[in-house]
Amino acid sequence: MRKTRISTPIRYLINTALIVVLWVLLTVVISASGLKGEYYRGIMITIGINIILATSLNIVCGYLGQLPLGHAGFMAVGAYSGAIFMKSTPAAALLRAGNSAAVIPYLIIAVVIAAVVAGLFGLLIGIPALRLKGDYLAIITLGFGEIIRVVLTNIDSVLGFKVTYGASGLARIPKFTNFNVMYVFTVLILFLIHVFMKSRHGRAVLSIRDNEIASESVGINTTFYKTLAFVFSAMLAGVAGCLYAGYLGSLYPSTFKFMKSIEILVMVVLGGMGSMLGSIISAVVLTALPELLRSFSDYRMVVYSLALVLMMLFRPKGLMGTYDFSMGDTLERIIDRIRFGGKSRKEVQG
Repeated sequence: MRKTRISTPIRYLINTALIVVLWVLLTVVISASGLKGEYYRGIMITIGINIILATSLNIVCGYLGQLPLGHAGFMAVGAYSGAIFMKSTPAAALLRAGNSAAVIPYLIIAVVIAAVVAGLFGLLIGIPALRLKGDYLAIITLGFGEIIRVVLTNIDSVLGFKVTYGASGLARIPKFTNFNVMYVFTVLILFLIHVFMKSRHGRAVLSIRDNEIASESVGINTTFYKTLAFVFSAMLAGVAGCLYAGYLGSLYPSTFKFMKSIEILVMVVLGGMGSMLGSIISAVVLTALPELLRSFSDYRMVVYSLALVLMMLFRPKGLMGTYDFSMGDTLERIIDRIRFGGKSRKEVQG
């Protein structure tokens, strides 16, 4: 018997419908929460930012098989470049006047600027760094991430005029990131990662992870694809940083210390290196869990740390391993089960 096949356009239509349904459900939950609605909205925006950071780092850690520790640096570069641009526009006045639609062009330009600047830094760092592997790559990217933070702290004294405002922080940034903006960009970035990994470029990246020597022997330009994945990951981190700046309205270099990179890496490792779904679930859980444990303020970090230890003991490959969920494949299996009277296709053929 022929296996059920769902065409690609139908798959995208189903996924789009589910995305819209999820947006409606979350909007209803926020609206029905009353005074707590703003609090829940803030948590969801933070979750969206962490999903972008985790899935973007997963490109290099999970799909490429490298171990960089400078992701917070790219986030910082994107945050400051996008924020400085937005401060130079009339976005703040438009938001105060309630004209949010007029801010959209400025928002798009800010995100593009953040992505390009972070991508350029990714290229600058990636070309020398990706010649190394393992611990050496982790150390050099960690060093670059710290250099970026130090530069942001001290560049004003070098230039002789205010740009980042150093340790005192960049304030009065227009708050252009709301729940709808965050939701749209999160979905868009997840789609871009999905399309990239399903393309021949994504398959080349996966082949380098599995066996770099064999990949090079069959004509794959390993240097190009390693740099491409690194730059793409950095660009998405820059977008997350820009949205982060638009949510908080102020930035401080101390926010982007190396522990921020470790925090993002933990999300990727716990979710499963190479699993986009795992990174999403891990980002949601590790963002929401500290909030849920606020009533146990004296013990919540103990519970949080214990959960991480237990995960590593019982699921050392992460929550999802390298598995990635596909709604189309799942529907095909369900339809086949119904067609074959509850049996799998293999059981029917057997």
